[in-house]
Amino acid sequence: MSSEIEQKDVNIGSAATENGVDTPKKKLRYVDIGINLGDPVFRGKYHGKQAHTDDFSDVLQRARDAGCQKLMVTGSDLKESIHAVQIAEQHPGLCYATVGVHPCSAKHFDSYLGGPAAMLASLKDVAVMGKESGHAVAFGEIGLDYDRLFLTGKEQQLKYFEAQLDLAVEIQLPLFLHSRAASEDFERLLGARLPKLPKRGLVHSFTGTMEEMKRMVDLGLDVGVNGCSMKTEENIEVVKEIPLGRLQIETDGPWCEMRPSHVSAKYLSDAPPLLKAVKKEKWAAGMMVKGRNEPATISHVAHAIAKIKGIPVEEVTEAAWRNSVEMFGLGESSP
Repeated sequence: MSSEIEQKDVNIGSAATENGVDTPKKKLRYVDIGINLGDPVFRGKYHGKQAHTDDFSDVLQRARDAGCQKLMVTGSDLKESIHAVQIAEQHPGLCYATVGVHPCSAKHFDSYLGGPAAMLASLKDVAVMGKESGHAVAFGEIGLDYDRLFLTGKEQQLKYFEAQLDLAVEIQLPLFLHSRAASEDFERLLGARLPKLPKRGLVHSFTGTMEEMKRMVDLGLDVGVNGCSMKTEENIEVVKEIPLGRLQIETDGPWCEMRPSHVSAKYLSDAPPLLKAVKKEKWAAGMMVKGRNEPATISHVAHAIAKIKGIPVEEVTEAAWRNSVEMFGLGESSP
């Protein structure tokens, strides 16, 4: 497996030159593999109150202007998975959906009308129809989160992670995974099923240790990097060692923004400027909102990764693009 990864990296790097002469730089292109576009804040609604005009179309346009050609809209429970597929249907070619129930929401299986089996059947219907139409490209966000057991207990998380993994294998969708402080159980449950999933999947918003990252790569999984993945010096060292052949990038908006207080801030000297961001109460058309991360900021994620690795940003963005298309399709032919 390691030789395959190395070969992918060599191919990506060699694309920068031809016969010893630098080729013209391409415009950077991005896949934001994790963006929660179903969140009400992208419609101007915060904590149930309308704070400003719905600017969803502006968010999408800024994403395109920044080079975001593909957006993967995260499904975090049954309702949001249906919503994610609807967004993909409304924006074909740009938006694609994931379908699944986040570990912090796994308790909903037991309270669902008709019980867990009925909810799994509904999830399956959404995923199958989404896959057949080309709008759903991954099963997730599923996994384990032992940092927030107050939201859903360990037993429920384990039970419904396993059930959803089996469903993903049946439907044959690559995985969109979440893991927090649960690596032993996470890897144990995945290990038995990944051989049945040729496309494997990725661990998104990765914040684990160097050893955990290496084990994810050894399992054949890709690693998703966003602002939360580059907060600390330890995070930076991990990102530096992620093989390009296993890297994908994301914003995880409206969360995981990159902040001046993060260690990653010192790696943004070459990053393009972002539009002015104001408090939601002072929002006006053409502005971003403070504290609301969005796909247009993905350029900062890529530039920080490039600086950390000491390579051109074009290598980062093209590697991530290839990896995302190979895994999820996204309406593109595989490289």
